[in-house]
Amino acid sequence: MTLINKYNKPVPRYTSYPTVPYWDVQAPVQDQWLGSLNTRLAETRDVSLYIHLPFCEELCTYCGCNKRITKRHEVEAPYIDAVLAEWAIYVRSLHLRPRLKELHLGGGTPTFFSPAELGRLIDGILKDADVADDHSFGFEAHPNSTTPEHLQSLADRGFNRVSIGVQDFNPEIMRLINRRQTAEEVERTVEAARKIGYKSINFDVIYGLPRQTQNDIVRSVVKIQEMRPERIAFYGYAHVPWVSPGQRAYDENDLPKGDKKWQLYATGRDLLESSGYEDIGLDHFSLPEDDLARAAANGRLHRNFMGYTTANTPVTLALGCSSIGDSWDTFVQNEKKVEAYTQAVIGEGRLPLVKGHKLSSEDQIVRRHILNLMCKGYTEWYAEEQRCEALGRAVEHWNDMAADGIITRSPYRVEVTAHGKPFLRNICLPLDDYYWARQPSAKTFSQSI
Repeated sequence: MTLINKYNKPVPRYTSYPTVPYWDVQAPVQDQWLGSLNTRLAETRDVSLYIHLPFCEELCTYCGCNKRITKRHEVEAPYIDAVLAEWAIYVRSLHLRPRLKELHLGGGTPTFFSPAELGRLIDGILKDADVADDHSFGFEAHPNSTTPEHLQSLADRGFNRVSIGVQDFNPEIMRLINRRQTAEEVERTVEAARKIGYKSINFDVIYGLPRQTQNDIVRSVVKIQEMRPERIAFYGYAHVPWVSPGQRAYDENDLPKGDKKWQLYATGRDLLESSGYEDIGLDHFSLPEDDLARAAANGRLHRNFMGYTTANTPVTLALGCSSIGDSWDTFVQNEKKVEAYTQAVIGEGRLPLVKGHKLSSEDQIVRRHILNLMCKGYTEWYAEEQRCEALGRAVEHWNDMAADGIITRSPYRVEVTAHGKPFLRNICLPLDDYYWARQPSAKTFSQSI
């Protein structure tokens, strides 16, 4: 049996632990959440801020994000009003003025919003927060709708990173997934961002798309070599049509699976590494001079709901529908539907919390081990405070993985090998008490490859 056949199964991505399907049925109430935030902020004022902007003009059928499809731009101002109303609740409730280490605009399509509305949003945030000297402010850019005015408006407010949704450079694949953009539009966005002074550009590239071949991966890397973005997020396509019905738009027989999908990944990885990019963790590659690679080398890399980040903050404040906040020992998630979200923050003047989880002491130890594996490539438990019951089960699974060569083992340490990096999710899985106690259905998580 090959490693792909053995380990390619539905596994959590571990942007959190516990993972969202296993969170408590009852969300923490507002006072509990704010109390946890204030306790954590008493230790440090540094926070990460995520803002979810859900609107898109067209449906990209591969997408599994929470989005609202509309061409009615009159929705912009009311939604920004709601986000600022939510922010105002936090400002009134926090005991200390937050200092922003990280700010990220996600979606949806953030550049669905006009430069003026985005400027109004960020101005409304920054008047009630300080900005760290080493801050990282970024946004997700659709080349088809991102203008120089968008880039300049956000740069004027401290934005220094942009993540461009490339996906693939084959026009036929882009047509299949209903992603309307050209290579020329990507190039124009990169050129405009560099001219304005953005210091870090990321490309999101997906392997495993319908009818995608190794030649398509080679074509994408050639384009990457030409434009030289500082970072690459090389994601495996997650086929979850039970979550995103738009993915039923193409025949599943068109999707590369198993060894074929693995070869797409391996081809891309090898070409990126030969082009000077470093494999810094699950799905992510970076030029050695970029902050992300430096953070990985210095042990400062962190992972949260925004993915890999250099901002190792214990607090993530999250605004907008479906967004997820984190105070290390508590998670909360907002209402997913725009109408319910708006009614909560404007109609009722409360935080729109609908889901969450209070982490036990065991949860917090397991979470730290998973973050160590994901961000540092190893974890260890020499000290008593690093030990937990989950390690007893994990060690049995890890012994088998060590025999497969994807990790190395010593009595109180596990380290991921070069062969093991693509299987990081699998290596974390033995620690997951919730997964083993409540075996998920095949439709809970995406395949690991």
